[in-house]
Amino acid sequence: MSENQPTQNSVLNKHNVDRVMNIVGKITFYILVGGIFIYTVFPFYWAFNTSIKTEQQAILPTKYIHDDPTFSNYEAVFNNEQFTNALLNSTIVSSISVVLSLVIGSFAAYALGRVRFRGRVFMMYAVLAMTMFPQISILSGLYGIVRELDLTGSVMSLVISYPIFTLPFTVWVLTAFFKGLPSELEQAALVDGASPFQVFYRILLPLTLPALVTTGLLTFIAAWNEYLFALTFTATNADSYTVPVSIALFSGEVAFQDPVAEIMAATVVVTIPLIVLVLIFQRQIVGGLTAGAVKG
Repeated sequence: MSENQPTQNSVLNKHNVDRVMNIVGKITFYILVGGIFIYTVFPFYWAFNTSIKTEQQAILPTKYIHDDPTFSNYEAVFNNEQFTNALLNSTIVSSISVVLSLVIGSFAAYALGRVRFRGRVFMMYAVLAMTMFPQISILSGLYGIVRELDLTGSVMSLVISYPIFTLPFTVWVLTAFFKGLPSELEQAALVDGASPFQVFYRILLPLTLPALVTTGLLTFIAAWNEYLFALTFTATNADSYTVPVSIALFSGEVAFQDPVAEIMAATVVVTIPLIVLVLIFQRQIVGGLTAGAVKG
């Protein structure tokens, strides 16, 4: 009995240590998650908190919980014709960019992912290299093209320029999804008499729906938040401003003021559509991001 006592004590001590370590691990995990949550959500909370203050209150010492909120800034933002027009412009440009990127990108991704041809690997790395170029490096040349086409100051200048940075990303991501689809599906459809195009849009394309939603949403966000091209190409025409340019040049309801609270209200307004889209398509986004993680 005395010989078994040390063994039982050691097992009990190990169990207690494992239990304590498990509890400490869980506490550390929740603290880490809470810290990340606060770090990511706090800027949006700060913008909203500032947006419900008057311009005088916005420059006073910080109050994390405001006891006298006002929504006059949102009223001023929506009464600003330039801002509401910018919302419409951004919606049009971002939507067209998504459609062009997904339509052209899906065809290109199908060819790169499913069709064997000489130079395919080189073309894939060329597409990847296009995503690495900073926007400023092609700005002057692109501006020359826009000017020659007499599109300076128009929304169309953004429609033709945004796919330059959205399309390579779309092609690269979708290529990986098309490459991961089972080849037996394609072979069975071809044996049944389907043409390659029918195989593409009736069989393979529906299977890539999570990837299409994910890349489409990321493309929409990139086009919605783009600032450099929008400022350069539409600076001469306020009617063609997108939301980032409109917010950057926001003058406020009263002349010669620094409209901090109104700018924060405009920032909250343009952020809400992105949040809504993410919440609506969150299942497809998770499926698109995790597809291909487990093979078999």
